[in-house]
Formats: sequence, structure tokens, C-alpha cells
Amino acid sequence: MNSTTSPDRKLAPGYGMPDQVAITEASDAKLENGIPVFKIDAGSQELVRIEVVFPSAGAADQPAPLIASSVNDMLEEGTVNYTSSAFAEQMDYYGAFLQTETTLDFSSVCLFSLNKHLPHTLPLLEELIKNATFPEEEFQTFIRNRKQKFLTDEAKVGNVSRKKFVQLLFGDEHPYGHYQSATDFEATRRPMLIDFHSRSYNAKACHIVVSGKIDPTLDNLLGKHFGNNWKNSSIQLPMVNARMHSAEGRFHFVEKKDAVQSAIRIGRVLFNKTHPDYFGMMVLNTVLGGYFGSRLMSNIREDKGYTYGIGSGMVSLKQAGYFFISTEVGVDVCKLALEEIYKEIDRLRNEPISEEELNLVRNYMLGTFLRSADGPFALADKFKGIYDYGLDYSYYKRYVSTIKNIRAEDLQKLANKYLRDEDLVQLVVGKM
Repeated sequence: MNSTTSPDRKLAPGYGMPDQVAITEASDAKLENGIPVFKIDAGSQELVRIEVVFPSAGAADQPAPLIASSVNDMLEEGTVNYTSSAFAEQMDYYGAFLQTETTLDFSSVCLFSLNKHLPHTLPLLEELIKNATFPEEEFQTFIRNRKQKFLTDEAKVGNVSRKKFVQLLFGDEHPYGHYQSATDFEATRRPMLIDFHSRSYNAKACHIVVSGKIDPTLDNLLGKHFGNNWKNSSIQLPMVNARMHSAEGRFHFVEKKDAVQSAIRIGRVLFNKTHPDYFGMMVLNTVLGGYFGSRLMSNIREDKGYTYGIGSGMVSLKQAGYFFISTEVGVDVCKLALEEIYKEIDRLRNEPISEEELNLVRNYMLGTFLRSADGPFALADKFKGIYDYGLDYSYYKRYVSTIKNIRAEDLQKLANKYLRDEDLVQLVVGKM
């Protein structure tokens, strides 16, 4: 009988960092009408994801509040040839489903389908994109329900802080910072949706990203449904060119007299992922509040017990970016939580991060990155994350290199450059 040595349960298992990180790259082609098609053939199942992306249909391009998201959310409510229920029945019959998405910078429509059903499901995707009608009755119901949800959300300190914070950073006149009001719903009309759809959901400014196990017949099917029979629109959407204008003053407070918790947001306008300091700030952010073992979590949740959760993040947008810290705490400990947050920021500026902590963060970030590139759909998301910014795949090699090689003194310099107290905007919603 072979004897084995039992592991010492008191010692954490060792870990190592990968020497190289390889990502399957997208191949590119064009349909006859010039629409770019990017394909990631990396799946093992007979399933494919076809995403049609419209870079001029995001909230930053809408002529009035609510239009972009309303168009995207209502695509399935009726088309020229299908009622909403008939369309849903067809999708269910073929085991397919759709996802629609609207962000500040783009909107997209995504079809998931078995390859064998693509001759039937791809025409449904075409119908949805080209022939949506936004029926009046469904439109009225949609706006009414959405307004009710808005009014409900306005009672929640977390929702108010999230929206108010970006308004403070970018200004209400900029599409990144507009704070919705009840009057926005009253001002939205069905013809506004129809006009935005005709201007933005066409062949003049879209691209297609395909991922999964790609069938050889797909090229012909895409050409049939989105090729020469889909012409560029002659209508040009007016450019939104509002100036960013941050609110004056560092400290802002929105009182909610009946609040039992206060929502805290602290941060600043920064830069997007094209900036040379972006990777370093991602590492610094992870140390501060970017994972469960971060300093903010260890201090304010684990040690002080002021909150169930606290974190920080970096948001990258086409025209800008920003850094934020976010949490909700009991109203009786709000001021104490704020003090501890600033203490942790101060530590980053004045004390170098230990090599042990930095290695832990390196390992976490590399592991997270590897998991985020696992599978064809994740690889497609990785491609979108660089294509939208005019970057190439060297971006990810530089990202990994920064994680592995950045030094504690580099992070301390970044903290003193970008996380000075006087540059940070503070918002509290609730009671102090």
C-alpha cells in the first residue's frame, strides 16, 4: 500500500503566472455592400451567435432622451410581417433567442441559433432590424411601464447616486451625463423612434460579429439577408457634439429623509482604454476596490462592518472615461465610511504596495482575464472591446505585460497623479 503525505491545510497553495496569453483572433471580410463581418470560429457545439452592431445608435447619438434605448427595447414588439407574439412563436419554434443592448456608445441586436436552423432564424433577425414598426398601442404600454419603473427607482438611493454621479462628472447637457426626468417620458413620441430607427439601423454604419461553430453556408446566408439588398441610407444622423462640463465643487449631497442607508459615490473624469496609463490604473483600481480581497472590502466590510459590499471601477467610453468608488452604508456610519475610504486612497499615495499584495492582485487579474477569454462568445466580446476603440490585439499583450511587470513605485506615482483628494467628486444620497 502506497503512503502519501497529507497536504498542510494551514498553507495556501502556490500559484504562478502564465508566460504567455494567446487569444484566438477574429478573421475579417466584407459583404457586397461593404458591411464588415468579423468571425471567430472557435466553438465545439453547433451553435452560433450573430451580432449586428450599430455604432451610431447609442444614447450618445440620440436626438432626445430615451430614444436609443426605446428603439432597441421595442424591436420585438412588432414588424411589417409579424406581430410580437407571432415573432416570439417563430423564435421559440426554432429554439433561438435574441438579445438587444443599448449603451452610451452603441446599440446591437444579437441572435443565438443552431446552425441547422439559420435558414429560418436569420430571416427573422433581418425582419427585426429592417422592418420594426413600433406599434402605437405597444409603444404607449412600453412608455407607461418604463415611467413607472423610473419613478420606483427614484426612491432607491443607489439608483439616484449612480445617475446623479455621472451628471456631476459630465454635465446634464452632455449625453453621458443627462439625468432622466418624468418629463422625458411625456416628451417621447412614436415618430421619434421611427425616425431614429431609419437613420441608425441601416447599412451605412454597422458591422457584424459572428462567433461559435461557424457553418460554411453562413457567408451566403449573410449575403442574402444583409448584403446587396440592404442599401446604405441617404439620411445622415446629426452629430451630437455637446461639451463636457463637470459640476463645480467637490462635495454633493442629495437628501432622502426616509433613507435607512446612504449611497456613496466618489470618483472623477479620467480617460478611456486608449490612454497609456489605463492599464496601470486598472491594476491600482483592483488593489483599491476591484475584487473581493481589495483594500476597501477588507477595511470597510470585513473590519469595520459598515457595508455588505464596496468596490471601485474604471469605465471606458468612446469620448471619455471615469473612475468611481461605490457603496451603500447605514446612515449612522456614513461619515465614518467616508473617512475610511479617503484613508485607503491616502495609503495608496503615500505607502508603496507590498510585493506580496501586488503578486496576489497580479494573479487575480491574470486569472480573471483568462476566464474572460474562454469560449467563442467571450472571444467575440474581447474583439468588440478593442475594435470599438480602433485598437488591435496587441492591446491585450500590453495589458498582460503591464500586470506582470508594473512595480509598486509605478502604482504609487499613478495614485499621486490621478487620485488626489482635490480632484475627486464626492456624492452622498440619503442622510449624513
